[in-house]
Amino acid sequence: MNEHVPVPTSSNLPASETPALPHNVEAEQQLLGAILSSNDVLDRVEDLVKPDHFHDPVHREIFAMAQARIVKGLATDATTLKNFVSEIPGLKDLGGAEYLLRLQLSAIATSAARDYAQLIHDLAVRRELIALGQRVTDRARSMREDVAPDDQIVAAETELFTLASSGSTNRGFVSFLSALYDAVNMANAAYNRGGKLAGISTGLTDMDRMLGGLHRSDLLILAGRPSMGKTSLATNIAFNVAKAWKRGLKEDGTEGTVDGGVVGFFSLEMSAAQLAQRILSEAAEIPSELIRKGDLTEAEFERYLHAARDLERCPLYIDDTPALPIGQVAARARRLKRAPNGLDLLIVDYLQLLRGSGRSENRVNEISEITQGLKAIAKELNIPVIALSQLSRQVESREDKRPQLSDLRESGSIEQDADVVMFVYRGEYYKEREKPGEENLEAMTKWQQDMEQLHGKAEVIIGKQRHGPVGTVELSFEGRFTRFGNLVKPWQQGADPGY
Repeated sequence: MNEHVPVPTSSNLPASETPALPHNVEAEQQLLGAILSSNDVLDRVEDLVKPDHFHDPVHREIFAMAQARIVKGLATDATTLKNFVSEIPGLKDLGGAEYLLRLQLSAIATSAARDYAQLIHDLAVRRELIALGQRVTDRARSMREDVAPDDQIVAAETELFTLASSGSTNRGFVSFLSALYDAVNMANAAYNRGGKLAGISTGLTDMDRMLGGLHRSDLLILAGRPSMGKTSLATNIAFNVAKAWKRGLKEDGTEGTVDGGVVGFFSLEMSAAQLAQRILSEAAEIPSELIRKGDLTEAEFERYLHAARDLERCPLYIDDTPALPIGQVAARARRLKRAPNGLDLLIVDYLQLLRGSGRSENRVNEISEITQGLKAIAKELNIPVIALSQLSRQVESREDKRPQLSDLRESGSIEQDADVVMFVYRGEYYKEREKPGEENLEAMTKWQQDMEQLHGKAEVIIGKQRHGPVGTVELSFEGRFTRFGNLVKPWQQGADPGY
């Protein structure tokens, strides 16, 4: 029969009126009996059930002892365990060795063991939810001045998400045949997808070809010196992905994102309104400085409003809270992931403006903690994460100012933790600052020729790609609209820029 244990509570209800914690003693007995009668059962349930999942403390100790012996390859049944009855508190009161024998003899068919394990696990989660609710209540009542309510919410969300993930099955070893099947399915999905991409399209053709799209669980670093346009490029990608978003029936029969994606954008430097203004400038093709000054014709303002209406349904969510700790970024990303439409891409602008947990005493260790946290978010939520990064000033001291991996600022962990490292480079920006004097006609002529070649062009240098080639992607750049686009090559003149 089910035991009745009072729920920990601060209410004044008598213990007899307090609801019992969810549990099922019979399920625990049946599972233990199945393990004692056939030790192989443990292999089938070990990913679901841990000792702490058993509500009865005696059953908890029996399971722990049986598990320890079976792992060592020792025969484990009622006979071999009876010598340890005195080591399990409370077992003597239940009958000692006779109780172990009753468990073994009354066990049901071992084929049902997994069902009992799932039931025990689910009831344990329910008990932990009750305990979590009580902890949240106790923290809120404590009125500690050194713990802000926002921090309590983040702590509760983290505990809740950890609890939600506790039932995930550890895959362990898989056969090569199973791995081949998964690989073929991935290749088939890439082949059938428009543009032959396995990941999410950035909307930039040559970049997609080099990266194969934005892949789930990847951390991509987009780095550059100030004024190179890294925020503009990240904004363009976010807009392209959100604009292409479509929800429907996926190949596995579930409903979800079938094209594009829902985008979360942490803008730690710019406000949400400024970021939206950039996107609207691109969509309406109106220079951003004219929008800021309000210097618009009636036709331009109508175009601006029309673009805004078109973008109303774009699933792009912006969080412009400054100096966020990496823990808060993870908690807010999880919250968006749990929303009805989920989360398909996360962008952070930029990682040096994030804070660590406060445990690191130097900035290098703090950056390492941040990059590891971003990679953990990518894997945990199974989404690509793009993090923008500053570059050190040593770039400016070189004749060739194209960035290199060694230019990544403050920590080698950025390169180590990233799956892809990309650099934004615009030669036009540096060439503009080399303008010679008007009196030097030869130098001026050469400078003008160089400017013509560089005008409206940008490079994205892929310095590291864990699963693909490195190289340079050429893009167009329209500074008036802060827009990157596909660069039409000389042999493609007159063709569709999307080719």
